[in-house]
Amino acid sequence: MIERAHLSIVSALHRHGTLTRAANELCLSQSALSHTIRRLENELGVSLWKRRGRRLEFTQAGRHLLSVSERILPLLEQTESTLMAYAEGRRGTLRIGMECHPCYEWLIERVSSFLKEWPDLDLDVTRRFQFNGVEALLNNQIDVTITPDPVFYPGLSYTEVLNYELLLVVGERHRLAGRNSVEPADIAEEHLLTYPVGRERLDVFTHFLIPGGVEPVSHREVEATEIMLQLVAAGRGVTTLPAYMVRKHGSPHGVSGIRLGAEGIFNTLYLGCRKEDLEVDYIAAFTVPSHRDAL
Repeated sequence: MIERAHLSIVSALHRHGTLTRAANELCLSQSALSHTIRRLENELGVSLWKRRGRRLEFTQAGRHLLSVSERILPLLEQTESTLMAYAEGRRGTLRIGMECHPCYEWLIERVSSFLKEWPDLDLDVTRRFQFNGVEALLNNQIDVTITPDPVFYPGLSYTEVLNYELLLVVGERHRLAGRNSVEPADIAEEHLLTYPVGRERLDVFTHFLIPGGVEPVSHREVEATEIMLQLVAAGRGVTTLPAYMVRKHGSPHGVSGIRLGAEGIFNTLYLGCRKEDLEVDYIAAFTVPSHRDAL
């Protein structure tokens, strides 16, 4: 019979690649770990891994058990955490994952009121802007994802929470400052600063520069909004931000926003969760359409 210990072992082996390191993580002796898996292999009549030099390589059966562990272990850990919260008089934990920097700005505004509405609920936020929200949801690693790029996968539900316009951000002395709008050719001479996200997920490229057949002089990735705005204010480049972030951060930094194209570029933030979790009161409360904004 497959037990939680078996799932923990294959998960640790996947992370570390050797029996010694996996055993150390699980506080087991190497012989105890090997014996546990060997007994399971004998019961099932399959081999779960084979040696490749000093490292272990999963067989097809081992890879299947690993995929199960990646789905089941996070669910068990979350269940234990929730039950412990109940025992301590708390409701549980809402785990939120974000796929973009504008997601974080929206969340900051939302969290304050939400925590007041749910004082007995803990909050866990993952700020890994390039992680796969769909995979994290399906593997029960998070409860809600905030994303501008929803993947409508079976079993997942999405709610629109924010409509926004993307603007070009320039310093107050920039040659384009004061313009009502810009065209792709206007950015051909610019040094473009963006968050560290692939071009395929940057609207300024996919909806503006690439269709216009334009490439900026350079493209530099900057992690922090504060640093990026200071670089723009100092004339070291231009960037793009949602209009609500420009209104919030623009004046203090001496930068302003300009419409991209005559019609502008617009996008939407979504909250995604597992459909079955909409029956959980605090998840439903966090994802209800009444919190949809247009900024």
